[in-house]
Amino acid sequence: MARTDPRNITRYWWDRHVPGLSLLRADFTTHEYPPHSHEAFVVAVTETGGSVIKSRGQIEEAHPSTLFVFNPEEPHAGWMGWSHRWRYRSLYLTQSAIDTVAHGLGIDAVPYFTRNMFGDADLIAGFLAMHRAIEDGRDVLREQELLIDSFGCLFQRHGSGGGRIERAPRDQVAMRNAIDLMQARHAETIHLEDLAHVAGLTAFQLIGLFKRTVGLTPHAYLTQIRLSAACRQLRHGVPPAEVAALCGFYDQSALNKHFKRCYGITPLQFARAAFNFRQYPSDVAA
Repeated sequence: MARTDPRNITRYWWDRHVPGLSLLRADFTTHEYPPHSHEAFVVAVTETGGSVIKSRGQIEEAHPSTLFVFNPEEPHAGWMGWSHRWRYRSLYLTQSAIDTVAHGLGIDAVPYFTRNMFGDADLIAGFLAMHRAIEDGRDVLREQELLIDSFGCLFQRHGSGGGRIERAPRDQVAMRNAIDLMQARHAETIHLEDLAHVAGLTAFQLIGLFKRTVGLTPHAYLTQIRLSAACRQLRHGVPPAEVAALCGFYDQSALNKHFKRCYGITPLQFARAAFNFRQYPSDVAA
């Protein structure tokens, strides 16, 4: 969706999995927002440059080290100020999306924010990663995981009121149930809520349990299961393009990306080495 000024470019869309969640990616050189408000809960993160934001009678600067949060119906304004460019991403959660997040956190009501600007580097990185993952639209489990984890951390640290977010118990049975589901259905699309349900936990608790128990998020753990399955298929001579589909990766490029990142080689290199070993086992052993 482009504005009349060709120097200002925006894209706005609705998330396909979370009802009531919409997203904006903007690249401005001249735009100015007059005082306005949204029915939605708003989170905005700057990628490049910055702007000046006015809310609650205070004027603050938006730049890549800041995260801005606005409660529903909270008036605010923004303009370019010192910067010649302002590239940012924002999320808008209407009530149905707020309810989805609250359910994933195990609370009945989300907190209210008494200030608008925060500088937590990990929160900024998390919201940017989540926004980009949703725009990419290739991995629903990662999108859901980043959504629940980012909002859970934001609410815990900076929210006022709302429900109390319970930490995950150190429950090995719950962990085993989630892993068993991953092992059985790794070739399918798995939703975070599916894993939370079999574990008997909220989605946020499940993420915390995995982080504290194995040092990985559920998505990262599932990726390792899929990579192990891919190695088995490649050893048996299955072409990489087929392996991606058989093991639950979005496509061959996704398999290549995760394989190279985790193992330092491509699936094709792995497959060729396995083929050579099958053809000339004595030479390889020697």
